[in-house]
Amino acid sequence: MAPPLSWLILGLTALNPTARVEAAELTSLVNLFIGTASGANGGSGGNAFPGAAIPHAMAKVGIDVSTAPRQAGYIHDNSSITGISLMHDEGTGGNTNGGYGIFPLFPLTSCNFTSCPVGISARAALRKAGADAAQPGYFTTTFTNNIKIETTSTRRAGLIRFTYPNAGPNHVVIDLTNDLQRSFEGGVLSVTSAGRVKLGGTFLQSYGPANYTVFGCYDFQPPETVQAQPIATFGTYQSTSLSSPSTLNITVNSTDLNFPWTSNSVSREQAGALISFNSQTVLARFGVSFHSSDQACANAEAEVPDWNWDTVQNASANAWEDVLSRVTVDTTVEDATVVELLYSSLYRASLVPANLTDENPYWDSPYPFYDAFFCSWDTFRTVHPLLSILDPIEWGGIVSAYVDGWRQTGFIPECRSNTKPGYVQGGSDGMIPLGDFAVKYGSRAAELGVPSDDLYQALVDTAENTPPDWYTVGRQNTAWKQFGYIPTDWVDPSGATGLPTREASRAWEYALGDFAVRQAAISLQKSPGDVAKYANRSMNFVNMWDPNVTSDGFSGFAQRRYPNGTFAFSPPNACSPVDPVGHSCARGSDNNVGFYESSSWEYSFFAPHSMATLVGLMGGPEKFVSRVDHYFAVPYFLAGNEPGFLVPWAYHYANRPDLTALRVRNVIYKNFNTGIGGIPGNDDSGAMASLLTFHLLGLYPVAASKQLLIGSPLLSAFTLRNNFFGTSTSFTVTGFDKSSLTATPPSGSRVFVKSITINGQPSPSLCWINFDDVVGGGKIEIEVFGDATAAAAAGCGLGAGALPDSLETGGFAP
Repeated sequence: MAPPLSWLILGLTALNPTARVEAAELTSLVNLFIGTASGANGGSGGNAFPGAAIPHAMAKVGIDVSTAPRQAGYIHDNSSITGISLMHDEGTGGNTNGGYGIFPLFPLTSCNFTSCPVGISARAALRKAGADAAQPGYFTTTFTNNIKIETTSTRRAGLIRFTYPNAGPNHVVIDLTNDLQRSFEGGVLSVTSAGRVKLGGTFLQSYGPANYTVFGCYDFQPPETVQAQPIATFGTYQSTSLSSPSTLNITVNSTDLNFPWTSNSVSREQAGALISFNSQTVLARFGVSFHSSDQACANAEAEVPDWNWDTVQNASANAWEDVLSRVTVDTTVEDATVVELLYSSLYRASLVPANLTDENPYWDSPYPFYDAFFCSWDTFRTVHPLLSILDPIEWGGIVSAYVDGWRQTGFIPECRSNTKPGYVQGGSDGMIPLGDFAVKYGSRAAELGVPSDDLYQALVDTAENTPPDWYTVGRQNTAWKQFGYIPTDWVDPSGATGLPTREASRAWEYALGDFAVRQAAISLQKSPGDVAKYANRSMNFVNMWDPNVTSDGFSGFAQRRYPNGTFAFSPPNACSPVDPVGHSCARGSDNNVGFYESSSWEYSFFAPHSMATLVGLMGGPEKFVSRVDHYFAVPYFLAGNEPGFLVPWAYHYANRPDLTALRVRNVIYKNFNTGIGGIPGNDDSGAMASLLTFHLLGLYPVAASKQLLIGSPLLSAFTLRNNFFGTSTSFTVTGFDKSSLTATPPSGSRVFVKSITINGQPSPSLCWINFDDVVGGGKIEIEVFGDATAAAAAGCGLGAGALPDSLETGGFAP
């Protein structure tokens, strides 16, 4: 495992031992700094957020660095800090300057009030080496001038504490205009002598074409029973002119600032409030809202009524303890690195989407409102399936929010960020979690707050209708239904528009979306006609398969296709890690290969609902295995790329789970570790975290189905707890061999699955297990052995249903 950088302590050693009243066993196993390396110059750039937050919080409070890329505000390096702000993204791509970073505070000392360096560049300061430390619900650091910062939070509010090296006067900057993107488009601020600061600002969203408006509230006068911190002076500051925005004027006793919104015009203005205190410690309470600054204040008053730091921090830690305890292991027995990876991943997988219930600024609704669907393309594969096993109560709220988005717009939201529709990356991939929910919880959907008829209609409308602009929501269904594929160089006669690129990969994702509708139709007892219709359409991915394209001796690849049926050639290695030309496979108009963030080599393995079809198209099981081996050997595989998530498990579909066991370990130990570069690319809203969780548990979910591929866990035993059913299911690995915990297990190590017993009954398959058994309570025993020859011969077992299901071969039967 790669060690962290030596100058920064990644753990709890720098924490004040009195900062927590109660110790929480599992939270102490979480490393919040995994994935915080810079993404500059080809770095791993996990964009993980290491600040204070509760599970699925709206408020994510942390420090912001001066250099980009900084999607989550924080980078693990020696960059200067420009503030501690109230909201952040977690693990995303999007704008490299970052998302949110609103209304930052900054502590100043040893300056006269009217000449304090309040500007964002002038105030920037370095941290002490080794000063950053965090645990779930708490973050702290110390500047080189010995000012210490601490924060803890609730869902929409929290506390920030500054401890200065002297008694004062000490100062706090409250910045109105500088978000992470420096995208201020207008706003207001008011400050009172009693220490209440209200703010509202309009900024650009981090992934999409729109702006958003958000509000904040700070209080600087805690109850006397908590802390006395008399205000010495207050006022506002602002740029003297927009031609010289860094030249600032501070006005004592000024109470208001107002900058009118100007459509799509980013202002260079720097402005905010400054408050001075005759106190060595300054405690600030904050609240955030998308409705108003008054509501932000009300959120702070409701969620942090008594300003009690220990109460807030312990409540946050307890919330995280509940999340983490849904997977339990014996930490005294299991490998310490595996344990740290497991619990750190469970933590990151529960940061987003953010619960903005009661904060929807656009429509009144009795249903939950979640944001940071950023994006469903990233999260449908592993984030939602992990929630389905461990936290269906939270998942029900998230699915309900997807459905409520359809109620208001006619389409399932796809990539909502900063409360605004973002860009559609591939298909309308929010369809797949809805189909998954219908399959797993459709009969009890109402108990989880999801009207099943609405859920199904949302799926059908998104599958059938084409929005006027499918750039930010929906699908290009006019083309999909007319051709059975997405044609290149075709103008929709209906007038609907969108970004007409990524034709091949979108078609493969549309196919999976239609499979999700088919699955929902079965589970919700809709018409047989619907079942057949969407089953047939879900097989249309084969229409973009060109059997005549060859690469590295292998034939048949996904390709673009013109309206007349002829194929448009794209090199199968285009946009792969070894692309010799450097094609563009991004979302933009320069994408001329037909695939999104991936190559044809990779997307040609993407049909989780009918992998047997691909095995056949690629020449049968032996040729398929050889092709998967070659894909990894070149390598065309990129561990941080979502379309490749399934491929390490693809051997299962060729009856070779023994090869999966070896490949998954190789992927884990070559691409994940406990250092700051421990994520192979963006965490992508918990996608990497949830993927690693499944890998460690020896499971992989099959989209929109009750099947989970099962393999060789990296733990000798674990228990999964489902918070809706109230069940606990224990997994035991008989013959577990720690020598197999390496990228290349030594010959003879016990890494292959020999048998699986479910509640005392032998499983008919060594390759898959039913969701109902995973969440149903009871005992699952996996026996492992080290005979590679016998494991290859055994395959998935001898039963008729031993291979995982594929639609073409009659799987996923109604």
